[in-house]
Amino acid sequence: MDQTAEGNVPSVRPPKIIVWSTLFDWTAADMNIDPAAIQRELVDRCEIVMSHAWMVRTFVKHSEEAEDFPELMNLARVVFDTSRALETKVDDPPAYLHMLRKKIGKLRKAAEHFRTDAAGASTHMNFQQAVKSMDACVADLEQFLQLAQSMAASDDASSS
Repeated sequence: MDQTAEGNVPSVRPPKIIVWSTLFDWTAADMNIDPAAIQRELVDRCEIVMSHAWMVRTFVKHSEEAEDFPELMNLARVVFDTSRALETKVDDPPAYLHMLRKKIGKLRKAAEHFRTDAAGASTHMNFQQAVKSMDACVADLEQFLQLAQSMAASDDASSS
């Protein structure tokens, strides 16, 4: 990430390639795009999604309900663990995507438990939105991993 003029607030590099589910049937060669550029884009997008998960973590961690419902903190711990593991790989897209593949199951399971735990803790709109946010984060990350796998498989097939 780049530093802003003030030097204290990092800015996110804007995505250069549009990566959507409609591209699943296309290969990097079909699009005449360097596969490394697609991996870089996927990492950039994953980092944006993880920033949303981090905000849910922060909301949960600082909510009054977390004192009465400590099971809510599982999501906070898993998001923290996933974020810390990924941040060490951000400059190496293949390693980042590999680490995300290792962590996504635990994140998915934590989001599923959070859906139940949050409903038990509070019916407030903030908790309902946090559940939706975590579900969207997991779905987006899984979609990006599927795209990375699809691109790798098609690149392997075209180089054979």
